[in-house]
Amino acid sequence: MWAALLAVAGYMPVPLTGGDYLELLPLRWQAITASGIRIHHRTYDHDLLAPYRGQPSPHTSRNGKWEIHYNPHDVRQIWVRLPDGELTEIPWIHRDHVHQPFNDHTWQHIRSLALHSNHSDGEQHEADLADALDQLMRRVHSGHATKTEKALIARTATVPVPAARPAEHPAGTSTGHHAGDRPQHGGEAPYCEDDSIDDLPDDDSQPASQAGGFGLYDAHEEAAKW
Repeated sequence: MWAALLAVAGYMPVPLTGGDYLELLPLRWQAITASGIRIHHRTYDHDLLAPYRGQPSPHTSRNGKWEIHYNPHDVRQIWVRLPDGELTEIPWIHRDHVHQPFNDHTWQHIRSLALHSNHSDGEQHEADLADALDQLMRRVHSGHATKTEKALIARTATVPVPAARPAEHPAGTSTGHHAGDRPQHGGEAPYCEDDSIDDLPDDDSQPASQAGGFGLYDAHEEAAKW
């Protein structure tokens, strides 16, 4: 019937709306707990979830779990379908600490590096993971990251990842290595432990990553391009 009607009436493509883009994102089913929505040791929360904490969703076939949509290339926010039927954005609680998109593969890499750390305090552990992710982004941005770290970020980045920065040596000294052959120690590139994004000047400037095209995913802005 579709083929028959197409031959008679023709075909007119209709651009997708922002809501369509959200509907087409991958989905999963999660509970809304007292602390929010937990996915792979990340907590997504907002005051809008207050009436639904610990409550089952209307989807009885899903054991009361709620419909969640997510962008696999940028997991800094999710969208939950609330009883009004709309998909509502819920941010990761540490979203403001990480100003660049990242995916689950990068997150699992960060978690693997913290396997031997103390996990008794779940909230602090998640904060530590967010800080480790921030430091990873900084190492890549400055060119001090390992090949593995650059490859991880390159899967998500929308601009070229900086090349490795050669080691700086005092004039007149020889290291026995060519520029770019800087040896790594323990598989990790050196970085400043105190170099936190929260220590940047508090002014009206936008984070450099946003200027490079690392803004949060906006389905309505995406739809406007077409």
